[in-house]
Amino acid sequence: MNITIGIDIGSTYTKAIVLTEEGEVLATDAMHTGFKLDKVSTAVWEACIEKAGLTREDISYTVATGIGRHRCVVKDIHVTDLTASARGAIKLFPGTRTILDVGGQTMKAIRVEESGKVKSFRLNDKCAAGTGAFLEKTARYMGYETAEIGPLLNTAKEPAEISGVCAVFAESEVINQLSLGTPPSDIMQGAIESLVTRCVQLMKRVKAEPEFTLIGGIMHFSTVPGEVMRQLDHGVNVPEGEMCMFTTALGAAVLGHRRLEKLAEERAAVAAG
Repeated sequence: MNITIGIDIGSTYTKAIVLTEEGEVLATDAMHTGFKLDKVSTAVWEACIEKAGLTREDISYTVATGIGRHRCVVKDIHVTDLTASARGAIKLFPGTRTILDVGGQTMKAIRVEESGKVKSFRLNDKCAAGTGAFLEKTARYMGYETAEIGPLLNTAKEPAEISGVCAVFAESEVINQLSLGTPPSDIMQGAIESLVTRCVQLMKRVKAEPEFTLIGGIMHFSTVPGEVMRQLDHGVNVPEGEMCMFTTALGAAVLGHRRLEKLAEERAAVAAG
């Protein structure tokens, strides 16, 4: 049985997933990326193998993706995160035609064909205002940790007006809102709505069409998909549980199996010739 591993080396977290040729996920793991990309990618790869109860020899193919894909030393090949995200989203939701991927430092809108091939895409500009970092900074300005964002959002009543033009300037907006007596929960919800507005604008630039699939760690906050649905006035797909942050790694693992199939076909053709 062929088993592949997909490794997504992102700016904030490095994720890995172990996948059988039948499509069963045997294990996942995630670690803070840091600066030693070669070491963290190897560490998450080894952790996944151990979790799955396998050995290195059991792994047939490893595909790396993400910003650190070139630094991964355990990979057989690497692919772009756009390609991997598309394959992962299609694997989970075959009807996907537009993907919104919001990570810690990046935001991407991707249109895909039925086959999973990327048709067009747009990336956020070089600013954290359209990413998860914007929410983390907003929370820190108010004295909250990232883990407290979810519970804080659940108590929001009246979203504060946060422009979200720049993550750096967000601090002054937060201070101004606090001075007016605005509850932190409403400020946080205002930041969510500001971020989603930027997301939807990016989706419109790729001429987004349904089905819409939302991925990335930020989708853990249920108010984010809810706000996207409100602004799009359309339903969306969101992977269950932790899979929203492992979708790109899943796509890399899927591509690993496709690569193995192609290699097998090439060997068969040579043998037949």
